[in-house]
Amino acid sequence: MLGAPKAPAAHQVLEILSHLGRQAGPVPAAAIARELGLPRSTTYQLLATLVENGFVVHLADERRYSLGLAAYELATGYARQAPLQRLARVPLARLVDRTGHTAHLAVMHGNEVVYLIEERAPGRPPLVTDVGVRLPAHLTASGRAMLAALPAAQTRALYPNPDSFVTRHDAGPRSLSALRRLLVETRRRGYAVEDGEVTPGFCSIAVAVLDHTGHPVASATVTMPREEITPQLRELVVAEVSRTARAIAARIGGQAQHAADRRPPG
Repeated sequence: MLGAPKAPAAHQVLEILSHLGRQAGPVPAAAIARELGLPRSTTYQLLATLVENGFVVHLADERRYSLGLAAYELATGYARQAPLQRLARVPLARLVDRTGHTAHLAVMHGNEVVYLIEERAPGRPPLVTDVGVRLPAHLTASGRAMLAALPAAQTRALYPNPDSFVTRHDAGPRSLSALRRLLVETRRRGYAVEDGEVTPGFCSIAVAVLDHTGHPVASATVTMPREEITPQLRELVVAEVSRTARAIAARIGGQAQHAADRRPPG
């Protein structure tokens, strides 16, 4: 018979995370305490710590808790880290060859994006989106593509107040309602766009890479000087970024179809 855990708090944290991972949807703290046989005060304390560190999301309007992005990232770390980089590098290199512009791959971390790969097109200047750089997700095409694929409640939890909406060049959404309008348009259009909000004079187009559940694990993006964009180039980039996102998704066993395959009405 196994003895008592040597680190009770750590054991209880793992129990809570495992329990949330088995649920079909968000659950109240009281239900977690009851199912796991934990004191309510202990449950609330542990949940508060998990929320603070991004492993759990508190849906205040519903008074329920669900797994957060940090827990998802931990669970899918194999697909997101070095293997994801290796699997995505060739499709990104082909994207650069087909468009003539710099491409990158990013993942979400909280309400930021982290850039894992930058494939710079020959003769193109370096961009701010170098490997390892973090940027506010709501300002970037990469982040908007992934946010548009998340449930509304999760987006709301990532942006709990106006202070969440930082800007770089006095541009971009400054409220949850403004971000929601942007994401609705992103879903309708099938791809995300950022124009001068990260670097003035440059425009980016991104499509999310979806896993087998439809969750965005990454996004593929192309960045171009605004002065070079023509309707023909824009159409080419949208098609090729979508094609690249599909190729990466197929390599990780994700969804083969993306919203970017849908033509906007009219």
